[in-house]
Amino acid sequence: MNSDEIIDALEITAKLLELHNENPFKVKAYTVAAYKLSKLRYDFEGKSQEDIEAIEGIGKGISSKINELIKTGSTLELSELLKKTPEGIVKMLGIKGLGPKKIRQLWNELNLESVGELLYACNENRLITLKGFGEKTQAQIKQNIEFSIHNSNKFHYALIEKPVQNLIDFILEHQSELQICVVGQLARKYEVIDKVEILLDGEVSLDMSAFENKIPLKVDYFFCKPNEFFYKLVELSSTAEHLEKIDFDSLNDTEFFDDEEIYEALNLQYIEPELREGLNEVLLAKQNNIPKLIELDDLKGVLHNHTTFSDGVHSLAEMAEYCKVLGYEYLGISDHSRAAFYAQGLSIEKVIEQQEQIDKLNLTFSNFTVLKGIESDILNDGSLDYPDEVLKTFDFIVASIHSNLKMDEEKATKRLVKAIENPYTSILGHPTGRLLLARPGYPINFKKVIDACAANKVSVELNAHPYRLDIDWRWIWYCLEKNVKISINPDAHRKEGFHDMYYGVCVARKGMLSKEFCLNALNLAELKTFLRK
Repeated sequence: MNSDEIIDALEITAKLLELHNENPFKVKAYTVAAYKLSKLRYDFEGKSQEDIEAIEGIGKGISSKINELIKTGSTLELSELLKKTPEGIVKMLGIKGLGPKKIRQLWNELNLESVGELLYACNENRLITLKGFGEKTQAQIKQNIEFSIHNSNKFHYALIEKPVQNLIDFILEHQSELQICVVGQLARKYEVIDKVEILLDGEVSLDMSAFENKIPLKVDYFFCKPNEFFYKLVELSSTAEHLEKIDFDSLNDTEFFDDEEIYEALNLQYIEPELREGLNEVLLAKQNNIPKLIELDDLKGVLHNHTTFSDGVHSLAEMAEYCKVLGYEYLGISDHSRAAFYAQGLSIEKVIEQQEQIDKLNLTFSNFTVLKGIESDILNDGSLDYPDEVLKTFDFIVASIHSNLKMDEEKATKRLVKAIENPYTSILGHPTGRLLLARPGYPINFKKVIDACAANKVSVELNAHPYRLDIDWRWIWYCLEKNVKISINPDAHRKEGFHDMYYGVCVARKGMLSKEFCLNALNLAELKTFLRK
């Protein structure tokens, strides 16, 4: 079992134990272990039980369960819990905002044993009869079920891309004469994938099941003749709206040797696959106005990162050293502020201690700088955490909402705008708070928020974590129109998180971002000048 599967097994064990009213200390042990491992992303391959026991926060009892999971794929305890729990109840445990205690209540008092029954009960207004449930709770549960149903059989791009590429590499290793490429959603780098489509110019004579089984979606193959490959490549990697705008059918008898030739034949500037959506890309291509899209190598530094000072896995020094090894010029540290108590947010004393450590660490570097930042919670009234005399000590501030997320559009927009208007705010962090496939995010008036950023010289974060990718790429165009810079940030809680910058760049390109409009494509001197605003 890999790390994610082990974490899932620990989490479901904790929930089932709580559901059946078992020992709360055992529930807490499983819950804490799952949380620790989710931050650590520990590689269990080849590890002994003693190695696992040495992980901070993992005791002897839990390490033995992990060892059992690695060897057998389950545990006796988990198997027994699943045996005495209806399958529908297990699925109910996956509904956001509905914990084991409430599910036990629904099961015992309303005899509900499936998600479908629960949704029907919400529609029948039956939950409000229960103690601890009200109209708002019932409405939230209904909304979360509907959101889950809508997103079933969909997966994050980051989960699909690598196993699909492994499949393609396997085919090419044995049949190098073939031309092969991903098309459809993967070619356009959608943030969420529900189809895997691959184009080939010949038949495959291999058993690919071992690789296909690692892809959680069915793979659809499209076959064509070699002289049709690039025509089919553009056809299958574009939306219908894009094809309608480029008079594509007029080219179907022509052989092309790459996809750039196709756009040249149509008297259009080349349109990258990420842009083939049928929005404004064709009009801009006619005017030769598509900018050179940003690339990973354009980024000079990494902003918005966490260390062991708050809820990160690696120390300040470890994060800095790894960032330098990756070739970046600067690292922005932005641990959580004190209001984020659940994430060990920094007290004022801890802020001072960290800033002193950064000063000492910078003395050890040449051609690399650690910047003093904070991810300041945007409080319920829109103010920032800490008084002004503390805020002014930072090189930059990422202002983010983490609490009281249940807001209507007017409340969320006012709260964000007030934070943006704070003279110390540098970057608006993950503007909607969404978690792809898990939480839709609070509604905001994007134009008002972006207009406020423009007026106050505040950049907008594109949070590069593949579960966030927030701001949505569909609103990058408006940021560019208003001359608002985008900061591609990994929100890294461990050093490996820096690699998530790749996913941020993928969707930034979909939003037609160029390096000129990217905050962390500035070199250190340019960045410092910009941050002075």
